[in-house]
Amino acid sequence: MTNPLTGLSLPRLKQRTSVKWREFPEDVLPLWVAEMDVDPAEPIKKALVDALDLGDTGYPAGTDYQEALREFAHRRWGWEFDLGRTALVSDVMLGAVELIKLVSGPGDPVVVSPPVYPPFYLFVRSLGRAVVEAPLKDARLDLDAIERTFRHLKADRPVYLLCNPQNPTGTVHTVQELTALAELAARYGVRVIADEIHAPLVAKTSAFVPYLSVDDRGMALLSASKGWNLAAMRAAVAVSNTDELKGLPEEVSHGPSHFGTIAHAAALREGGDWLDALLDGLAANRALLKDLLTEHLPEIGYEPSEATFLAWLDCRELSDDPAALFLERGRVALMSGAGFGSGGEGHVRFNLGTSPEIITEAVRRMAASR
Repeated sequence: MTNPLTGLSLPRLKQRTSVKWREFPEDVLPLWVAEMDVDPAEPIKKALVDALDLGDTGYPAGTDYQEALREFAHRRWGWEFDLGRTALVSDVMLGAVELIKLVSGPGDPVVVSPPVYPPFYLFVRSLGRAVVEAPLKDARLDLDAIERTFRHLKADRPVYLLCNPQNPTGTVHTVQELTALAELAARYGVRVIADEIHAPLVAKTSAFVPYLSVDDRGMALLSASKGWNLAAMRAAVAVSNTDELKGLPEEVSHGPSHFGTIAHAAALREGGDWLDALLDGLAANRALLKDLLTEHLPEIGYEPSEATFLAWLDCRELSDDPAALFLERGRVALMSGAGFGSGGEGHVRFNLGTSPEIITEAVRRMAASR
């Protein structure tokens, strides 16, 4: 299987009309939003073309997506879940909003561990909820900080929103860390909701641990969206170890698209070879970026991660606002770390889900911008 990250020229990519390629002027190299520069896996294309040929353009029905996810989870992670304790949702973050509303009350806070995916702040605050930080320590869960935070919460039904694997650091939480988190949550009456959208993107040298495998009160949200680059086809699955998902409003199930459920199910069932080739390509890209930064930008701190197609770069020796520096002088668009909460200042998130040639050109431009 050919590396999906190679073979796409920059002129061809610039013909795309998604936000990645339309947010900035044409001379800017966009490595900011979490969208990969790949063509869809053949099984996904075939499933969608077959649906179009049938005129199968209605509303989603049944549990095919959930069944495909359960098969994938069993093969890849040795984990099984009860189909009767799942629900279709439109996407992971809107699903997280619904789960937060389901298991907590209007005044209950949501704890996060920054630096973390910016929509954790945006979506939670849009609910009118307070966000409480228990920051990471050296890119890992700081269980002491989490315990202190849980102990001082003044709330009836607080929530901890977990990013597993972690975005932006790419950290893969261990079974020991997750078990300790579950024990703390049980002790202090905190409900954990895990965003596991990057789970398929854990490197072959590591192992993903589903949060629900360690917490019998847990909830999780999973999707094929990131692993197979399917943001245009919205669909995700909420999974619980309780029966509480039956309490979701009916309208929540109206969000996923039929094409989304078809594409995601095809990815999970038949896209394994494509995913394996992608994982190899991402491993090579992490090593390439490390070598390039060591040679051309040694001021930047970077350690290749265990998961995701994102790199977290410490640029504090270069600038207080490195994203602006690289955009204005180098014409490279990266995600500013400022929006990721405490610990994000002076950092940028770099999208590795592209070709080695584009990564090389991006680092060349970044080095020239100093």
